[in-house]
Amino acid sequence: MRILFLGDIVGRPGLDYAETVLKEILSEEQPDLVVANAENSAGGRGLNRRSAEALYDAGVEILTLGNHSWDQRELISFIDEDERIVRPANYPPGTPGRGYTVCRVQNTPVLIINVMGRTFLSQLDCPFRTVEGILREHPDIRHVLVDIHAETTSEKLAMGWHFAGRVSAVLGTHTHVPTADERVLPGGTAYITDVGMVGPYDGILGMDRHAVIRRQLTQMPVKFEVAEGARQFCAVAMTWDEQGKASEIRRIYRTEV
Repeated sequence: MRILFLGDIVGRPGLDYAETVLKEILSEEQPDLVVANAENSAGGRGLNRRSAEALYDAGVEILTLGNHSWDQRELISFIDEDERIVRPANYPPGTPGRGYTVCRVQNTPVLIINVMGRTFLSQLDCPFRTVEGILREHPDIRHVLVDIHAETTSEKLAMGWHFAGRVSAVLGTHTHVPTADERVLPGGTAYITDVGMVGPYDGILGMDRHAVIRRQLTQMPVKFEVAEGARQFCAVAMTWDEQGKASEIRRIYRTEV
């Protein structure tokens, strides 16, 4: 089973570039499942119906989220009806949407879980215990992908090692900078601290760099806008066997520069 996972999609530039590059990647990699983190896809903050449909049309099948899940209030009106959208599972009970979904790939069930880290982010329920609980609910599913949307490398690494050999992949998102530590952990768990992003190359984390620099220099409130210009595409490709064990994880990086 071949899985393609795209890093955080940032704004319209990210949506358009994802569509452009995916036409090539789908032909080259021929993945059986395509997943993307879409929490920045609507104007740089959140997900709306238009950005979700654009990603589906481009070939993405499952969308994960993060700390900007609710920045587009429109999402609340349709997240419950769309099983392809997965928000962090460690939000409190009663939060709209779902924290995991099960899809079928080659007639095999695949469990996709999204959790959010707690260091420097919202103090949600424990992501480790949340994943443990979901795995207990689905003891017969061997193919499991965990998107941990978190700030710190230590929290992501801890998640990877804690579930090494028990899930197929632990993939970090949120910081928008691809890390060079992709590996297969003992027991067959594909891991990377951060997949990176799909969006503007010359911005700062996808935002207009001038506004971000002004904020750093003045410490005054500044409205961030999605940057323009050249774009980059960050993803990882994985291969899992029939038992859900990963045999490889590779970074995929494209840029217009």
